[in-house]
Amino acid sequence: MEKKGTVLMQRFEVGRLLGQGTFAKVYQARNLRTGESCAIKTIDKEKIMKGGLIDQIKREISVMRLVKHPNVVRLYEVMASKSKIYFVMEYVKGGELFNKMSKGKLKEDDARRYFQQLIAAVDYCHSRGVYHRDLKPENLLLDENGNLKVSDFGLSAFIESSRQDGLLHTTCGTPAYVAPEVIHHKGYDGDKADIWSCGVILYALLAGFLPFQHSNLMELYRKISRGEFKCPQWFSPQVRKLLSRILEPNPIQRITVAKLMENCWFRKGYRHIDIPPPSPQPRTSDSLITDDSSGSWEPRSPVRPSYFNAFDIISLSQGLNLSGLFEKDLNQRDCSRFTTRKPASDIISKFEQIAQTESFSIKNKDGKVKLQGSKEGRKGQLGIDAEIFEVTPSFYVVELKKTAGDTLEYKNFCNKELKPSLKDIVWAWQGSNNYTQNLV
Repeated sequence: MEKKGTVLMQRFEVGRLLGQGTFAKVYQARNLRTGESCAIKTIDKEKIMKGGLIDQIKREISVMRLVKHPNVVRLYEVMASKSKIYFVMEYVKGGELFNKMSKGKLKEDDARRYFQQLIAAVDYCHSRGVYHRDLKPENLLLDENGNLKVSDFGLSAFIESSRQDGLLHTTCGTPAYVAPEVIHHKGYDGDKADIWSCGVILYALLAGFLPFQHSNLMELYRKISRGEFKCPQWFSPQVRKLLSRILEPNPIQRITVAKLMENCWFRKGYRHIDIPPPSPQPRTSDSLITDDSSGSWEPRSPVRPSYFNAFDIISLSQGLNLSGLFEKDLNQRDCSRFTTRKPASDIISKFEQIAQTESFSIKNKDGKVKLQGSKEGRKGQLGIDAEIFEVTPSFYVVELKKTAGDTLEYKNFCNKELKPSLKDIVWAWQGSNNYTQNLV
């Protein structure tokens, strides 16, 4: 447990506890550099490893890095200690929408405004290939201006996560809000499943209670499967008609997001927000991605090195090493890293000189250099990959990795040939004090 007043990473002062679950706690915090409030989600590394939730945490980080929308809680960065992972997120002061709903039904205009913001966020997520899969009032927060923010992407899925049939197959979500097709353990469209959950939320906002209720879970699922619900008498005809199209048990006949956003009841007072297209992502959906201050990872060097994100940097520090959690084969990999202040073009030129001197063939593309030896060793020709990562415009990390050949021959080559040849551009090799001090 983080005590109030604790300072994390010499950057964030921990405040009061905002909420907690089985594997995580969320605290209000203050950025010591800017003085701004934020929320920090602390995750127990040992618990998620025992619970088999490693992929879920990786996916949540990837999703939150990808979706940048006014109605989605923003992830600023990820930090880590030996025992915990920290999500530094936008602090949303107004609490959960659930708390407002617990006081009774909302006025139609207020319910519509929250629903409009929810659909705008969901539509944006879907356009980025992300399905939330656990939409409910407890995961919808309100800021100081009463604007809705979607949170908790722990059960979310990428479109790439589906099988070749283009459907999702993991049964997840909260029973009262889950779509019929998810209950039936068959493949389902994440888009249609999220829309159903939005319909349940709209009903609850207007009624003050849920459309599907029963103390027996199987009976609850039976009602959901048949779409058995009744609208209170105060529901307007337009709302009744819209809900009948959203809470349609057959996903094929269920209204789409696009059609929903054309609905006359929905469009009343609706203000569309133009969101700029997302920047290209430096990693696949499985990697751990954190935000960078520029909001863009486009490299500024003509050789196009990859951008090194904050989580990559954290993983390199000995004191904050997450390799045991996220890199299954790190101990088996024959790789090393060095830092340099030389521009990427100079790094490439140095490898070209080494290749010529040592009779290696060389290929260079987008900051990735492939060296292939001409001599036959104990296990064939030696192959080496060197990937250049830009941390800042004047600071680079280069990762060297054996891709073919004998490990002992690779290490001998690195120690006797490669490292001496690189000495005039290397600032520090991994493991030196300068290296780790300047990365953290």
